[in-house]
Amino acid sequence: MQPVLFTNGNLFLPHSASTADSIFVEDGIIRAIGSAADLRLQLADRKYRTVDWDGAFVLPGLVDAHMHLGMHGLKLGMLDFTEATSKEEMLAMLRERVAVTQPGEWIMGLNWNEHNFPDRQIPSMQELDDMTTEHPVYLTRTCFHAYLGNSEAFRRAGVTSDTPDPESGAFGRDADGRLNGRIYENASIPFAMVQPEPDPASLKLAMLEACRDALRLGLTAAHTEDLRLLGSVEAMQRIHRELREEGLRFRTHQLMFHGYLDEMKELGLKPGSGNDWNRIGAVKLFADGAVGGRTALLKDPYHDAPHTRGLAMHTLEELREIVGRARHLGFPVAFHAIGDGAAALMTDVLELYPLSRDSKLPDRFIHAQIVHPDTVKRMSKLNLAVDLQPRFVASDFPWVLERVGPDRTSYLYAWKKWLRSGLPCSGGSDAPIEPLSPLLGIHAAMTRRKPDERHDGYMPEEKLSLTEAIELFTIGGAKAAGESGQRGTIAIGKYADFTVVDRCLHDAMDPDELLKTKIRMTIVNGEIGYTQ
Repeated sequence: MQPVLFTNGNLFLPHSASTADSIFVEDGIIRAIGSAADLRLQLADRKYRTVDWDGAFVLPGLVDAHMHLGMHGLKLGMLDFTEATSKEEMLAMLRERVAVTQPGEWIMGLNWNEHNFPDRQIPSMQELDDMTTEHPVYLTRTCFHAYLGNSEAFRRAGVTSDTPDPESGAFGRDADGRLNGRIYENASIPFAMVQPEPDPASLKLAMLEACRDALRLGLTAAHTEDLRLLGSVEAMQRIHRELREEGLRFRTHQLMFHGYLDEMKELGLKPGSGNDWNRIGAVKLFADGAVGGRTALLKDPYHDAPHTRGLAMHTLEELREIVGRARHLGFPVAFHAIGDGAAALMTDVLELYPLSRDSKLPDRFIHAQIVHPDTVKRMSKLNLAVDLQPRFVASDFPWVLERVGPDRTSYLYAWKKWLRSGLPCSGGSDAPIEPLSPLLGIHAAMTRRKPDERHDGYMPEEKLSLTEAIELFTIGGAKAAGESGQRGTIAIGKYADFTVVDRCLHDAMDPDELLKTKIRMTIVNGEIGYTQ
């Protein structure tokens, strides 16, 4: 790879008074930073090519610290209800898909969110049946913890009104005990088992399309959990190796679902193993579900449903067993916990199995949406990084206030408090649950509202500055991956990963300018992965 001199850029160097506008890159590493004139003098006897940034603003390569690449790639070809604003609009979209789908084939959709509907009504099983009984219909809510199916989907899954609810899951029923089409958490397993599995070529294509989309949106890397979709560690490693050999330039950090611990042991995997393009991270597990479907585990009952506190995905004994096995193999854990009950439960377990401060990779707390201050204090003593998804504020407010009530408001989605806790914090999207664009995530962190809303934001005291928000998606992600010495800032010796945008980003700017900002170029390892 020929050395490159990138020139004429406005570099994001928030803690420096440098007037540097150019970067020299060799072997994918930043070797020098300075003015174009100075660097050209230093390189007078060297051969290199030049890339002119034409005055554009240059950020360290943006990283999504929590997403699902494979599912995002599959989503690009699915029926997507993200923009649907009513039940009727959902049904109209389904009707169009039914008309062009062969009888007997599954109709799959995702990202419906009844909280965006005026009456908050979703289609019933009968309404889906009225549309088609020749196709199994299976729709995934935006949280990926609740689902909706027609009677043909239930028939194929072998689920009847007499089928008992599984552990950590439930089938929705009407007042007479009849199935109403709704499916929660682990009750989705029988449906997943009878759906056609994407073949290896389709899975590889989905990963490729997801990475290309990420590059288009300015991302240079992603922390992703794909094992449950891809089916094996071997398949995951093979797909990424082949994509790299075929020219893809995109970095991945893999969270390893705990169900694959035996395979990881057989392969002799260690945390941080892999290469600069695909690295092995923490062991992933779920402690609870999501607030939208009332499956996030709370300490006290839901304000709008006093009969439930949500669902624990594992007992305390099961969590101890999973974390203990991970520790035996030398791995940190990355745990999904949304409710304050789940956060406290996981803290109990981590205190029993403390991760050494010498561990290169920290444990990871994913989502951190509802956490009691006492739990935060306990967590602050652990070797732990916190993975935040700022866009959840835009999606979940104001309806989340009805779920949890006034007594928990002070510690909802408290990103500013997490930064003050002293724990390293990263930023992600949880795509395909939320839009993948990091600029939308940064906007939500700064405004705490939807892009089209005009108010001071929900819990405005928790707003982040632009610099704080950008650092979630740069150095924050690097710290969570144990790579702060390799990426996360523009500095000599680090990866030449850059996100180049069409306007200057600064703390005094109107955050809504982010909504107009265009990605000019995405550079990974000194190579252009996307250009406008």
